[in-house]
Amino acid sequence: QVQFVESGGGLVQPGGSLRLSCVTSGFTFSYYVMNWYRQAAGKERELVAGITSTGGIKKYADSVKGRFTISRDNVQNTVYLQMNSLKPEDTAVYYCNARTSLGAVKPTYDQWGQGTQVTVSS
Repeated sequence: QVQFVESGGGLVQPGGSLRLSCVTSGFTFSYYVMNWYRQAAGKERELVAGITSTGGIKKYADSVKGRFTISRDNVQNTVYLQMNSLKPEDTAVYYCNARTSLGAVKPTYDQWGQGTQVTVSS
């Protein structure tokens, strides 16, 4: 079955960096746009970044543009999120999922991983 296993979160001071990883299985990873989402306490889950199947196009939410970089490894079926210049408002649980295109509103799969907690605080 489809699985997403996120890791790499932690507690970091404002201005710090983290690199998140999401290992996937159960679907043909290289066919899909891969995405990072986040959900802060008491808020809806939001799309943070997406990367096309070959990695040629990357899109970001305005709130993270210039600070976060998404990448992928189609051999390891893994998507990454490099987060720099972290701010307290980046505090959230981060998840990955697939989409059929950058324009798709909803993620492809109903399943979600356990997520990885990112806390930005001094």
